[in-house]
Amino acid sequence: MTATPPDLPHVADAHGARPQPSAPAAPAAPATPVGARGLRLISTVSLLTLIALSVAWELWLAPLRPGGSWLVLKALLLMLPLRGVLRGNLYTLQWSSMFILLFLAEGVVRGMTDTGRSASLAWVETALCVVFFVSTIFYLRPFKQAAKARTAIAS
Repeated sequence: MTATPPDLPHVADAHGARPQPSAPAAPAAPATPVGARGLRLISTVSLLTLIALSVAWELWLAPLRPGGSWLVLKALLLMLPLRGVLRGNLYTLQWSSMFILLFLAEGVVRGMTDTGRSASLAWVETALCVVFFVSTIFYLRPFKQAAKARTAIAS
């Protein structure tokens, strides 16, 4: 059985059957968009670095009180999305991109109000939050576009 060339739809195959027109297939979610692995790696590294910075900042580098402060517990909050970010879970990446904005706000406030080493660490925290946010948003973008295309075709 020979196949009909796709550029000649009017030609029948060896058995005289004409090819049937097919409905357009719904676009599948991109398996690995170009640059996605790098963006996911950047998101993961920035989150891990932010966790390490939070612990070091509040225990050794510039704690609010000598010997460390309870503010180190904010690192536990950053660990909430860690498992999903490491696995590349799209839902976790979506909500963590909004969640990280709390730490961005803390970094900006402490960067403007603290002095010395604490202010510098706050600006580093701010930069890490921006890196996480931007890399996560650009990582999610092709998946969101594919989902929109699927819903547009389905309607």
